[in-house]
Amino acid sequence: MTRWVVRIAGLTGPGSAADLLDRAPPQVAARLLRIAEAAATTGPLALGGGYLEAMHGDMTGWFEIRCTGPGREQYRLFALLEGGPAVSAIVLVAGLRKPHRSRFTAADYARVRRLGDRHRRRTGV
Repeated sequence: MTRWVVRIAGLTGPGSAADLLDRAPPQVAARLLRIAEAAATTGPLALGGGYLEAMHGDMTGWFEIRCTGPGREQYRLFALLEGGPAVSAIVLVAGLRKPHRSRFTAADYARVRRLGDRHRRRTGV
């Protein structure tokens, strides 16, 4: 059985998961990390339930971790799954936030994919 862990990609700057976790209210950052840890405990494909969702279209291959913060602001972490021989990782690559009932733009998602490309180049995955 594969063991799953959560890893924050070694990327910094606007749009990175590390940046979102640093700037989010502490209770929101903690909740996002708890959701990621729950996914690692159960296996990411078993969690679902609106908190961890596989994405589609241009974002196929990505997973989105969702959380609502103060004022109903929406926080999202974007993760990639990386497999290894004994341990696999849910890698938190990018993060975005948006007002309630608004949508991310195509440019927002393109920025997430660019961060994913940077991560893959750095890690060789």
